[in-house]
Amino acid sequence: MSKKQAHEPIPYKEASHLLNPLRRLFLSPKTLVKRLYLQKDSKVLELGPGPGYFSLEVAHSIPEGTLMLVDIQQEMLDMAKTRFEKKGITNVEYIKGDAQSLPLDGEFFDVAFLVSVLGEVPNRHLCLQELYRVLRPDGLLSITEQFHDPDFIPIDEILRIAKEERFRHERTYGGGKNYTINFRKPA
Repeated sequence: MSKKQAHEPIPYKEASHLLNPLRRLFLSPKTLVKRLYLQKDSKVLELGPGPGYFSLEVAHSIPEGTLMLVDIQQEMLDMAKTRFEKKGITNVEYIKGDAQSLPLDGEFFDVAFLVSVLGEVPNRHLCLQELYRVLRPDGLLSITEQFHDPDFIPIDEILRIAKEERFRHERTYGGGKNYTINFRKPA
C-alpha cells in the first residue's frame, strides 16, 4: 500500500480494503442508515463514497428517493456503479466532483453524509459551505469519523467548524475516535 499524503483521498487502486466486511465491527451500514433519519423518498448526497460501502444500504432505504454519489475520483464512482448494477439498484446517480465546489443545484438534498472524508478535503470550510448550499432548509448533515482513518478529525474540531458554517448541532452518536455527528441547516 502506498503512503497517502495529508488531505488526499485514498487512491482508487487501494479501495478494495474499503469493502472489507470487518468494517461492520466499527460501524455497519444499517447502523449508519438509522442515524440518517431517511424517508422512502429522501434525496441523499454521499460525498466521497469510494466504492460504495455504505451506499448500498442507503439506496435500499430510499426506494422512491435518489442517492447522489459525488467523488473526486471517477474510478471510485465506476467501482460503485458496477456494484449497484450487479444488485439491480437504479435510484443512484454518479457525479465526479470536488467537495470544495460541488457541481450540484442549491437547496436540493434532504440529507448529506460523509464517512471519514472531511479530513481528506484541503479546505474543510469550503466543503461545509458547499454542503450548506446544497441542503434544503432543515436538511441533515451527518459526519462520521473513524479511528483507523489517517485523516481523523476530533469531535471538538468538527463541532467548531460546523458551527462556524451556521450548522446547528443535533445529535452525536458514539464518541472519542469513532463517532457520527448530525447537524441541521436552519429552516
